[in-house]
Amino acid sequence: MLSGKRIILGVTGGIAAYKAAFLLREFQKAGAEVRVTMTPSATRFVGLVTFASLSGHEVAVDIFPEQGDSGDWTRHINWGEWADLYVIAPCTANTLAKISNGISDNMLTSTVLAARCPLLICPTMDGEMYESPGVSENLDKVRKQGYHTLEPESGYLASGLEGKGRLPEMDQILEKASEIIGSVKGPLEGKKVVVTAGPTREHIDPVRFISNPSSGKMGVAMAQAAQSLGADVTLIHGPLSVSKPEGIHAVSITSTADLFEAVKEYEESHVIIMAAAVSDFTPTEVHDNKVKKSDGESEIKLKQTQDILAWLGDHKKDGQTLIGFAMETENLIENATSKLRKKNADFIIANSLSEAGSGFESDTNTVHLLGKDSDQKFQGTKKDIAIEILNTIFRVD
Repeated sequence: MLSGKRIILGVTGGIAAYKAAFLLREFQKAGAEVRVTMTPSATRFVGLVTFASLSGHEVAVDIFPEQGDSGDWTRHINWGEWADLYVIAPCTANTLAKISNGISDNMLTSTVLAARCPLLICPTMDGEMYESPGVSENLDKVRKQGYHTLEPESGYLASGLEGKGRLPEMDQILEKASEIIGSVKGPLEGKKVVVTAGPTREHIDPVRFISNPSSGKMGVAMAQAAQSLGADVTLIHGPLSVSKPEGIHAVSITSTADLFEAVKEYEESHVIIMAAAVSDFTPTEVHDNKVKKSDGESEIKLKQTQDILAWLGDHKKDGQTLIGFAMETENLIENATSKLRKKNADFIIANSLSEAGSGFESDTNTVHLLGKDSDQKFQGTKKDIAIEILNTIFRVD
């Protein structure tokens, strides 16, 4: 249930904060991507570097950090839309009280208010605090507000006392997290989604071909994003430089003609996302044997390949969503808007090779999502952009 999911791990200022590092690792072993937010008090128990190193992301603590990107103060909004689940473990009585009353005085509590995903609170505290009237009242309030809670265990506490307040074992938290995620139906639940990815190769002879530098990263990210929103995904791909995602049916192709035949097999799908970098031309003649330099001509005659996106636009089914990609070197919006209209697509995701950190093989991207009456810009990692785009298109508030 956790494979491919996005989890925010909130860590508050209790002695059990050190256990959150192990919980992060368990989430990752289960296939989840994890980001961490901490209260300022939590940093007194475990350093930021620990969670940053384990998660591979900067840890969010303050709404207005002294150093960092000027856009850091909106991180709670971005993360709140990004996550499939928000787990606060451990959650102190202080943070519990803030959550129950809608107080947002740090990045962790602000993200609670911004989150569009389920919240799992794991309260932990010492002595008789868990049994106190104030904590009991706040637990009732957060449950009525729709938040999930996992009761602490009884046992030996940091103070030397015995009582109820210990953070549950890792497997219990993972089981509860899986249960919560499994009960949430994504906006693409029950939908069949086809994503094409990677380059096509147009062979000249058995050892030479015409192609492009596409890695397939953006297409694979779109497939994973669709899966995380509940879709039954088929990934049709050329040669990839990234691993194929688990749990997604994959169909391998080589040429544009292969891709066209494969896409036609799935033309009834609810959503088709054409992210593959398709060759526009193919040799008019393919040699059976390697062409020797001494025998070869100085030119290769080419013909146009099938325009698959245009064909899909001409054969679009009622209720089907067709999403194309456009990579340009100039006049990005103008050319992509023209493509949107000519191909009868519902959306075009456009990006320019001239943008720094964008395009082929990069892990990041800057794209415009163009609809018939809209233009939205997204910037970040390809994984983040993919989920943001599909949330924008399909998420129903």
